[in-house]
Amino acid sequence: MEHTFTARIRAILAEDFPDVAEFLFENSLLLQYINRKTRSASRGSKSRSSFANLYAIYVLVEDYLTHGFDESGAYENYEGAQFSMLLARIREMPFGAKIQNHALNNRVNTEFETFFPTSDYTPIIRSDNRYWFSEALLQVNMESGTRNIARSVIRIIDEYIEAKREAFDVFIDKCCNLQSLDTGDNQQVIDFIRSLLAPNTDARLFEIVSYGILKNYYQDQEVYFGFDINELSKEQLKLYKTGRTNANDGGIDFVMRPLGRFFQVTETLDVRKYFLDIEKTERFPITFVIKSSDTVDAIREGLALRAKKHYTASAVVDRLMSSIEEIINIPALVEIFESAVEKGDLESILGEIVIQSKIEFNYPGEEDENEIEDAGAVVGGLATIE
Repeated sequence: MEHTFTARIRAILAEDFPDVAEFLFENSLLLQYINRKTRSASRGSKSRSSFANLYAIYVLVEDYLTHGFDESGAYENYEGAQFSMLLARIREMPFGAKIQNHALNNRVNTEFETFFPTSDYTPIIRSDNRYWFSEALLQVNMESGTRNIARSVIRIIDEYIEAKREAFDVFIDKCCNLQSLDTGDNQQVIDFIRSLLAPNTDARLFEIVSYGILKNYYQDQEVYFGFDINELSKEQLKLYKTGRTNANDGGIDFVMRPLGRFFQVTETLDVRKYFLDIEKTERFPITFVIKSSDTVDAIREGLALRAKKHYTASAVVDRLMSSIEEIINIPALVEIFESAVEKGDLESILGEIVIQSKIEFNYPGEEDENEIEDAGAVVGGLATIE
């Protein structure tokens, strides 16, 4: 696979191993895997990043180098890195604040095996809450001897992080510039936000834009609550964000008060993922906001069909499908957004996107508690790690 960032990978290898760089690139499965995972580097902020899997590799290779195993050759006697230390290190890294444990525990290995099914090695070795990186993937054997690529791996991922950071800087700057436009230039803002409602948009940006649109949509709706029919109080619906994107919060991305509705934003049509979210909340009804242009009926029918194939008992399928309270797809979000524009709410939606983006991407000064509350974000709280 060749893409724009591939040239930078080759350049780093040429600097570190000028005589055998091409051989290493072509014959190292680890470098080939990293090459696949960095293809979004030049696609801007809207393309999906692969921080979780790359960071899992990064922290283990970093631990390997910190202990000098690339030179000592004593890695086989190492007691392994502790999970808590690895996760803490991942969360110190750019965009890593809410990364979960899945990459360390299984996702890197599962995906690597998918790409290279005949490989004798998987990247991450795990036993009794201790972790190692497969040294065989860091060492490339050749006629002139074995070359260890650990330091090159760190350099490559560092450059990918910087490329993505620059892309998100451009995104934030564009949002802020659009905020300063005169109202007569609204079409630029409309086109920009609509471009973020696309199947190829980065998952985090899609969640942020969805939140901005839906928060605005529901806040104009009112309900009446009370314990006595003669003493009902009128309340406006308010949507809260339960944490940063990709947080493991039991399948809850947004929560609506006072109705207590749960919302989960997703880009997958894997029925097992949907039902996992439903089971986490003990089959409490969930509204799924899906990054798909398929019709709602087609999505629901597809989920039901996949559910019947996966679960043999009709009672189980019916019970779980009934827990899908509503499906909101891309066309529905576009329709809601266009209606909001007609009502003059464009500036409010863009402002919400700016606030949430700055919080998500750790921009300095964006963690003010009052600002977060005003944005409807409940940062922390429900966002926990398994």
